[in-house]
Amino acid sequence: MTNLQNRTSRRVLFAMIAATGTLISATSFAGPSYDGVWSVLVHTEKGDCDPGYRYPIRIANGHLVNAGDSNFTITGAVAPTGAISVTVSAAGKSANGTGHLAGTGGGGSWTGGACSGSWTAERRGA
Repeated sequence: MTNLQNRTSRRVLFAMIAATGTLISATSFAGPSYDGVWSVLVHTEKGDCDPGYRYPIRIANGHLVNAGDSNFTITGAVAPTGAISVTVSAAGKSANGTGHLAGTGGGGSWTGGACSGSWTAERRGA
């Protein structure tokens, strides 16, 4: 795998990390309590992916979107309980994450390809 592919794979894994917990149905999205910009720090604990990434994620009406200029696609949602489920993809690779938000923080786990790890999130603003 080339360095470019490794970096892209790592970015995808990070995006997945933006969520943890239980799977969320399409009808159970959070209201404005979790809406805003979140800084997500992804830690690789298994595999040869980069050791860590930090990405901005926006939650809008309970849906997760890319809040930065990195080229990745993120899909997912946060439930009213704070449970999060997310998929991040870039350059043909993807990662899945689950976790939980509460107040201004949260965390969870992620897996993608041969890599896996944990993630933490901190609310940065509206």
